Amino acid sequence: MTTTNNTKYLLSIVGPTAIGKTSLSIKLANYFNTEIISADSRQFFKEMQIGTAAPTPSELAAAPHHFIHHKSIEETYNVGAFEKDALKKLNTLFKTHDVVIMVGGSGLYVDAVTKGLDHFPDVDKSIREKLNAQLENEGLEVLQNILKVLDEETYNTIALKNPQRVIRALEICIGTQKPYSSFLNKNKNNRPFTTITIGLTAEREIIYNRINKRVDIMMQEGLLDEVQKLLPYKNLNALNTVGYKEIFNYFSKEWTLDFAISEIKKNSRRFAKRQLTWFKRNENTLWFDYLTDLETILKKINHEINKE
Repeated sequence: MTTTNNTKYLLSIVGPTAIGKTSLSIKLANYFNTEIISADSRQFFKEMQIGTAAPTPSELAAAPHHFIHHKSIEETYNVGAFEKDALKKLNTLFKTHDVVIMVGGSGLYVDAVTKGLDHFPDVDKSIREKLNAQLENEGLEVLQNILKVLDEETYNTIALKNPQRVIRALEICIGTQKPYSSFLNKNKNNRPFTTITIGLTAEREIIYNRINKRVDIMMQEGLLDEVQKLLPYKNLNALNTVGYKEIFNYFSKEWTLDFAISEIKKNSRRFAKRQLTWFKRNENTLWFDYLTDLETILKKINHEINKE
């Protein structure tokens, strides 16, 4: 399908884990005869297949995919690099397609493509080292109180219980002598495409049941063997993620296997809750129940395209 105007459209499919985003993305890609960009930061790594619920070989064959298993866990790859790579790929794809699909549950990576990242000045690395030492010696509350003095706006909006977030904000405040909040939402580039965001959701109990079932399927498909092969690399940042860190605890004999599996389910449910909180912030998202038929979703998408 080609659009009736010259605008290029990115259909961004979001929602909690295990809700059915992959399936919908393939149906939409086939309808629009286009390609799919993944914005799932866990599916970038080729060594992590089962535990990330990456698209199956048959799903990958059903539509062209990009940014699936294109990196090794031993490579450094962050959201800034992904933003540049994804925009470059989109620029290429939009030369031959009016519509491109993006799918993924990593909210920051989705926002990096659709909105752009906040950019901060480089600061002296010794500042973070001092703050980490202060955290260890004096505790998080002391750092929280310093942040309140230096940047009350960030203090009131940041996840204060997350020491990494607090330290990141403080090092910018100290290193630049300006509030961390003063750098937010500045100098973001306008995108040469229009984003239409489709959200899939369901009642919480349904989402949680789907997650529990998915974890059981992962175990049947060989998640234990996959994680065991990655034991030598367990300290890498890519593997500090749900589905891997719990089973590392089993292999280190800290947990039983049953407890590790129950923790994967619990942490996946918590992750889904955080995903919904993140994606609900976008007031322009078109939300659909996960069982909504394709025709209804397409009708809404085409309405959005044609009203431009």
